Amino acid sequence: MTLNILFFTIEIRKREKSLASALHDEQVEKLYEENKDRQISVHHFL
Repeated sequence: MTLNILFFTIEIRKREKSLASALHDEQVEKLYEENKDRQISVHHFL
């Protein structure tokens, strides 16, 4: 009888963002929300 055992160790760590990256992501999110609001208002106008 042969017993084959294979072990995996998976480590998940949250990546720490740099300040520049965090500011960029925040700016992108803000622009996305503004454009979404603009599209909604234009759609209601038509």
